[in-house]
Amino acid sequence: MKRFLSKNIFWVLQCFGWSLFVISLQFFGDKESLSKIVYDVLTGVLVVVVATSFLRYLLNKSNFSYLPFTFFDFIKLFSALIAASLVFYGLNYLTDFFEVETTVNEKESEEWAFLSSFVIIFFLLVFWVILYLLIKIFVGLNRQKIERIELITTLNEAQLNTLKGQINPHFLFNSINNIRGLMLEDVGKSQEMISKLSEMLEYAFAKNTVDAIPLREELEMVENYIALSKIQMEDRLQYVEEIDDETLQIPIPPMIIQLLIENAAKHGIANLKEGGTIALKVLKENENLFITVANTGKLKIAKDSTQLGLKNIRQRLRLLYGKKATFSLEEVEEEVVASIIIPLE
Repeated sequence: MKRFLSKNIFWVLQCFGWSLFVISLQFFGDKESLSKIVYDVLTGVLVVVVATSFLRYLLNKSNFSYLPFTFFDFIKLFSALIAASLVFYGLNYLTDFFEVETTVNEKESEEWAFLSSFVIIFFLLVFWVILYLLIKIFVGLNRQKIERIELITTLNEAQLNTLKGQINPHFLFNSINNIRGLMLEDVGKSQEMISKLSEMLEYAFAKNTVDAIPLREELEMVENYIALSKIQMEDRLQYVEEIDDETLQIPIPPMIIQLLIENAAKHGIANLKEGGTIALKVLKENENLFITVANTGKLKIAKDSTQLGLKNIRQRLRLLYGKKATFSLEEVEEEVVASIIIPLE
């Protein structure tokens, strides 16, 4: 039913609106028999629906533009109103529905009676055109708004899928470099790293098609990454975490914490001779999820760095949560602190 109404909204409004108009006229006319009233209502609705539908046909046929109006648009509109008024008058003459009483004098000519009827019909159609154009403009603007929303949604989904696709190559590139560095030094460790990498890539590919996963699954990914990184950095890398049990089932974007941990290890701990600590803290507060990754070191971004991981995080948060989610990276008391706030609405 709803689909039928949306497809035939013009005819629904035409029949319903003119029916109310014609029925209301009966209350101001002379008292007549029920059969005459029914006849007047049916013929009246038929006359005005046909006339205004013909007017609509003329407007569409003449390529009438709704906004902005030009001089030729007014010419087209006036011509269509004249033509529709003649059709209206002719149908009305055949049915005697819309009678016009004149009060000039009893000797009033038929020409004056025609002119009076024609003027009333003309201005009735003018009122209909104004209402029709207002509805048409409103519907058009609403449709454009919906189309813009659908387009933005489609573009966001496409951009989000592109960002997801960037995660695996970015992570894979760094991990292969680590394995290459150890290949000649320790074959056993290299094999262990390949096994860990295989597990992580399997996880990454499996979650690449979803927008959110439980925090618990993301933490398992982080643990594998830390184990993989410790094989290379050994005791130089210390890892601690403080996780609120209440947050374990909260959905978050996949691999977003892993990217923070990877960034802290690659650009922080790996550049420190004595090594350092990566601390992960996750808690829920005031209907927000707070994720903090802090690592020993200073905030230094190389000139040749693309900052792909950080850009990826910002863009994914923006696409998924808009302005409600925030991401920051700053140096606080000899530590680099990355913070993410995700709304839990």
